[in-house]
Amino acid sequence: MFSPDRKKQKDQSTMEATTQQNIIAQGTKIVGDIASQGPFRIDGTIEGNVKTSGKIVVGKSGYIKGTLQGENADFEGKFSGKLILSGTLSLKATAHIEGEVHINKLAVEPGATFNATCSMKGTVKSLPNESVNAKSTQAQSVQSK
Repeated sequence: MFSPDRKKQKDQSTMEATTQQNIIAQGTKIVGDIASQGPFRIDGTIEGNVKTSGKIVVGKSGYIKGTLQGENADFEGKFSGKLILSGTLSLKATAHIEGEVHINKLAVEPGATFNATCSMKGTVKSLPNESVNAKSTQAQSVQSK
């Protein structure tokens, strides 16, 4: 009547599709937009927009010109354009980044080139005194009205 194996097979195939790594090999050039749920390894050239919820690794021969959106990225190669990451950007010594960068965390090895405007959107932690002062100021303004 009811086959639990069929559901299990469907879940595994869905999981495999999102965890398989996409590879753009050295010598390959893609002009256009790419969207994927899985991670990327780029050793070739991409001119366009890349959007993924997975990790992006750009090898020494890799080059992206356009917009890159993802979670985390490791660069050994080159990037030119707009880079938007919800996590960490790691730059190896051979990395060359130009453009506009919006990230949460940044790790740079000595020797990397980073010519970009950068905004880091990490969580802002307030000091304990600031929150106490803000509450007392709000209470005073309420009492005076």
